[in-house]
Amino acid sequence: MKNIIKFIAAIVLVIVLLQLFWQWGFCRFYVGLNKMAIITAKNGDPLEPEQILARKGQKGIWEETLGEGRHFLNPIFYDHEVVDVTIIEPGKVGIVTSKVGGKLPEGEFIAERGQKGIWRSVLGPGKYRMNPYGYNVEIVDAISIPIGYAGVITSLSGEQAPSGQFANAKQKGVRKDVLQPGLYYVNPKEYQVDVLEIGINQVSLVGQEGSKVVTKARQLGQNEALQALQANTLQKQEAQRADYFSKRASSIRPKLKRGQLAEFDDGKPLADMAPAPLSDGEMNLMELVSFPSRDGFPISLDMTVEFEFEPESIAGIFLRYGDLPKVVDKIIMPQITSISRNKGSEYRAKDFIVGEGREQFQDDLTASLEQTLGGKDIKVYNALIRHVEVPDEIRAPIQMSSIAVEQDLTNKERQNTARKEAELNTQLALIEQSGEQVMQETEKLKAEIEADLDKQVAQIQAETLKKAAEIKKLTAAIEADKVRVLGQATASALEKVEGEKANGLQLKTAAFGDPVAYARWIFADTLNPGMKVNIIHAGDGTLWTDLEKTGFAELGGAQQLKKRK
Repeated sequence: MKNIIKFIAAIVLVIVLLQLFWQWGFCRFYVGLNKMAIITAKNGDPLEPEQILARKGQKGIWEETLGEGRHFLNPIFYDHEVVDVTIIEPGKVGIVTSKVGGKLPEGEFIAERGQKGIWRSVLGPGKYRMNPYGYNVEIVDAISIPIGYAGVITSLSGEQAPSGQFANAKQKGVRKDVLQPGLYYVNPKEYQVDVLEIGINQVSLVGQEGSKVVTKARQLGQNEALQALQANTLQKQEAQRADYFSKRASSIRPKLKRGQLAEFDDGKPLADMAPAPLSDGEMNLMELVSFPSRDGFPISLDMTVEFEFEPESIAGIFLRYGDLPKVVDKIIMPQITSISRNKGSEYRAKDFIVGEGREQFQDDLTASLEQTLGGKDIKVYNALIRHVEVPDEIRAPIQMSSIAVEQDLTNKERQNTARKEAELNTQLALIEQSGEQVMQETEKLKAEIEADLDKQVAQIQAETLKKAAEIKKLTAAIEADKVRVLGQATASALEKVEGEKANGLQLKTAAFGDPVAYARWIFADTLNPGMKVNIIHAGDGTLWTDLEKTGFAELGGAQQLKKRK
């Protein structure tokens, strides 16, 4: 029996060891860092119609992936493939196109999670294990709006919004709300974001060469990664504008005659060149301002107009007209050229040469542009006339006449200047004379003031001495009175004390009835209480021999008496 048990135990141990060997030797596999495993089941239930990824228990590629770490799967029933996970860096977004899920409604191309198609929601920065057999992830830049710009949102999905109106949440078209400067994780398949300058921009019309639009200076962020995102956003903007310039040039080139406009540095006429951005913030639009004056002379202008899109109205401007070049091309430039021609035809050619006439024309042009473009939500600040080109046959006589007038005015001014210099010299002499007089008067006043001060000081000193003498006199009188009063008080007190003492002696004498008795009493009263009186009776011997009986020998009295003797 024991042998059977041992045999069974040995078989079980062998089976367990074989199982462990199989699991760890053939079924075990690792998924490394930033990797995932795609599992394919070799048997199981068949997939449903149009099903791409299998669930557990079905035959095919599993929808679920395995993450990093150690896993055990029987290689007889399963195959595995290790691939990279999807990593989205900061400043990027992932656009997911799902190959699995429910069908989209008719006319829709943006899907929700669980539907087949481009997902509406995007993947932000992070790590994602999405099965590449069922999901395609496209990584693109996030939208970064630089400082000084606003992002206008155009929805690309939904029903078309009514013409001229902003799009609502589920409508296609331009949205009323705009994006302020910052970083946004926006799905570019669902929304198109156009950045427009909200600072002061300029349109410069240069005589016979055309026009140039100068936008505000860029202000990119301090962070290098953020700068790169903002630069990418602005580059997309420039690419769109360059495409617009190219299409515009191809449409107007047949209308231009060779040599009509001035040539560029490379020798090509403007009609043969497609306008494009010159550099950051500059654009050429091939427009010029020319018109006949009131007296029939051709006039061309160099002009700069400063304008601004305000943030609250920029979405409406984009809805009606489009991007900045389109606004300048379709709205601002036609208004500038039209108003310039209308206003300019009211002035003579001479008025554009003489300063007052040109200034009046500039003020009229600015006021008209402010009123006209202000009604279109475009704020105009200035319209500056920098140069006026008029025909030589009218400019030369006017200039000569103006020079003669200016020369005459110059001569008159020189005469006036000479007269003013003479008057000035006279006034300077009078001022110098008046200065000397003032100095003398000042010295006189100074001496008078000093004498008056000395007089007042002497008077004050005399008054002080007088007051001091009076005070000393009063002090002496007071001291004399004090001595007299104190003497009288001392005498009176002494008189009273001694008198009372005499009266006391009289009373004491009267009490004893005899002055001698009183004197004896005083004598006895003043004796030392410690004094002893010894009565010595002399015997047969001498006084000195009897002193020993008195006790003086103990006290040394005999010696003292002997010394005295």
